[in-house]
Amino acid sequence: MPSLARDGRGSRPPNRQPDTRISGSPVMAYPYVFHAQAPRARAEEYKAKGAMPQPQPQVREQWPAGGGGGSSTRARGGGAEWMGIGSGDRPLASAYDLVERMHYLYVRVVKARGIPVGAVTGACSPYVEVRLGNYRGTTRHHEGKTSPEWNQVFAFSRERVQATALEVLVMDRNAVARDDCVGRVVFDVAEVPVRVPPDSPLAPQWYRLETARHGGGGGGMVLQSEVMLAVWAGTQADEAFADAWHADAASVRGGVDGVAAALQSARSKVYVTPKLWYLRINVLEAQDVVMGGGLFVGDKVRPHVEVFAKVQVGGMMLRTKPCAMRNPASLAWNEELVFVVAEPFEDPAVLIVEARAHPGKDEIVGRAVLPLTIFEKRLDRRAIHSQWFSLEPFGHPLRQQEARFAGRVHLRACLEGAYHVMDEPTMYVSDTRPTARQLWRPPVGVLEVGVLGAQGLTPMKTIDGRGTTDAYCVAKYGQKWVRTRTAVDSCSPRWNEQYTWEVYDPCTVLTLAMFDNCQLGNAGTAAAGISTVRDQRMGKVRIRLSTLEMDKVYTNAHPLVVLHPSGVRKNGELCLAVRVTSVSLSSVVFLYGQPLLPKMHYLQPFTIPQLDALRRQAMSIAAARLGRAEPPLRREVVEYMLDADSQAWSLRRSKANFFRVTALLSGAASMVRWLVDVCHWRKPATTVLVHLLFITLMCFPELILPTMFLYMSVIGVWNYRRRPRRPANMDARLSCAEATHPDEIDEELDTFPTSKPNDVVRLRYDRLRSVAGRIQTVVGDVATQGERVRSLLAWRDPRATALFTALCLVAAVALYVTPFRVVVLVAGLYVLRHPRFRSRMPSAASNFFKRLPSRADTML
Repeated sequence: MPSLARDGRGSRPPNRQPDTRISGSPVMAYPYVFHAQAPRARAEEYKAKGAMPQPQPQVREQWPAGGGGGSSTRARGGGAEWMGIGSGDRPLASAYDLVERMHYLYVRVVKARGIPVGAVTGACSPYVEVRLGNYRGTTRHHEGKTSPEWNQVFAFSRERVQATALEVLVMDRNAVARDDCVGRVVFDVAEVPVRVPPDSPLAPQWYRLETARHGGGGGGMVLQSEVMLAVWAGTQADEAFADAWHADAASVRGGVDGVAAALQSARSKVYVTPKLWYLRINVLEAQDVVMGGGLFVGDKVRPHVEVFAKVQVGGMMLRTKPCAMRNPASLAWNEELVFVVAEPFEDPAVLIVEARAHPGKDEIVGRAVLPLTIFEKRLDRRAIHSQWFSLEPFGHPLRQQEARFAGRVHLRACLEGAYHVMDEPTMYVSDTRPTARQLWRPPVGVLEVGVLGAQGLTPMKTIDGRGTTDAYCVAKYGQKWVRTRTAVDSCSPRWNEQYTWEVYDPCTVLTLAMFDNCQLGNAGTAAAGISTVRDQRMGKVRIRLSTLEMDKVYTNAHPLVVLHPSGVRKNGELCLAVRVTSVSLSSVVFLYGQPLLPKMHYLQPFTIPQLDALRRQAMSIAAARLGRAEPPLRREVVEYMLDADSQAWSLRRSKANFFRVTALLSGAASMVRWLVDVCHWRKPATTVLVHLLFITLMCFPELILPTMFLYMSVIGVWNYRRRPRRPANMDARLSCAEATHPDEIDEELDTFPTSKPNDVVRLRYDRLRSVAGRIQTVVGDVATQGERVRSLLAWRDPRATALFTALCLVAAVALYVTPFRVVVLVAGLYVLRHPRFRSRMPSAASNFFKRLPSRADTML
């Protein structure tokens, strides 16, 4: 199997740090670059073509003759400096311009022919070894084939290479002695052709193998042995980049098959979420149901027999409410069951009718296996025709031979295409399009993300006594997932990979996360497909597109913060370049007045418990389907990206949300304190100005609304200078993660159901009871105030209601004969009266309200 390893004759060159350094704050490390017209023109071109933009570098790059130490020729406005975009005058002429160009030497090994058999073994197991300096790449071997095929691509980064010659050796594997060298081909690196997309791939050609003596010198030509190769220089924009085996993965260890499987998991790939549908099944009734003998007493059905229907789709099963069976000829439920299914439809819907005569003892009456392809796909609210399906007997083989008909069931089922199947939390949704493509709106923009690299990463594991990190980044927006290649053994990895999405709604969220690839150190289990080692989380970044200005490049270092059992941990910074390009500003503005979700969510909504259950189904299906890709996108990665534990109980989140509400109300509290200061004349000048403004508005009431709107517009203009200049980062302080007790974090990270001992669960339960007690007290107080307002006219307290009714009558007469502005003027002057006219005792209205009864008196 293909593998990469270091040559034993030399040591692996260390990861060289970039020459340029990031200046300034680690968070505000990059300049802001504004490009106005070129992105919009390119986005309009994308929309006209109806296709996603592909990476297209600007000019041909020259591979230096001296290997990594040489210089390269760049076009005007060439690639960005390391983790920076550069100056703002760079023309935006390329669709692959957010990242720095990284130069690679590509070697495609296609096949060989005329491989001789061994003189001792009488057989051959050929493989190819590609050497460039201290690095070597090895293909898999083929047993007993003289004309093997590999079609394998190797990529060697220019900055890691110090050699001027490339060697391609065809080897014959020998299990006993040293592998024999069949022959080799040598290339001068300085003479390697340069290939720049969208040029067509370089055509491979046959090369005759030069015989290599054991001493390493050259010899005569072996005419019958040839190898087909293609060697070229390019950048990460090359189509072969994602499928290539990179030289920086040379430290992967293990057997041949294990190394190949581990390297397979280190490649960069693009994934697509499966197309999800809501399956709505309305179980109406059943007729002519054939009951088993255990449900009869003589010729009559046992009393208290309950019949219910269950529907199973994949790993999800739902059941109807039980129906009391009085007549086997007719059973009615009329209950709706909703599932999430994915195309292609692999699992059928299995309907099972069961009868319960005794508690805990159910008997299967019959079942029907229904392929999902027979159901109609509905794109609106039109009525769906119901269908009858026959039930097959299920149970003992003799019973199946006696009767092939167990009744029939009446269903109304369809696949809903007008809904958006939620697999993310609504607050972090990245896509709001319905399932049916016919209902999609045209895109309003293009999102381009350049994953530049990371800096200051924390070592996540220990190998041979030293800390190391094998980091990769995953990004999700809409139905498209991207995964960068794994940077092996580097705490300052450089990816410089750029990806593009179409934007259908700017009020959506781009999610990125970084993980440590733990499959590289477990190559054997990875090869067998049974690896239970989970990739470790290193942090997450969310960017709401509506917070970004259009046609502007945001290049920042985002801190990677993750919750660990020992507390909050910062694992470094992820460096990104993000740009949102709008096709039409009017289309973007128009979307702000449209519903966020498709209209079926409002015309025929699901309940909150249904949405939670359906979202769990959608996440499970997405994780299962993406885990079947090659290389797989592991379940822990999908669950972390989709916030699978967002609904789980967390004392930390509860406190954080409480503080968010407190901060939200702090503005109103500040306004109340300011009004109290005005009313108590603590600042006489301010109080006099408020009196003048109040009297003016009362004399000219038509100025009230214009003054309010003018004041809010002035506040908006005033706050423009303090607008955010960069996307928001994960805030550990807002999340209450910095000052959280370790036991609360351990409780949040616990499994469900819990795996902790009883004494720990008891302690946490008592703590939960104390917190919930305070919450229920606050909720009870709010309910009491509302019930007191209702009791004003409910005659719960006859005297209070009579008094309030009489006061309302008097107030109505007084307001009828008195101008409204006079009433408001008198009331305002009363509120703003001087403190010498105030009493420290509560007002009569407050005393009256507090004496009103509430329903708390009747609670147990």
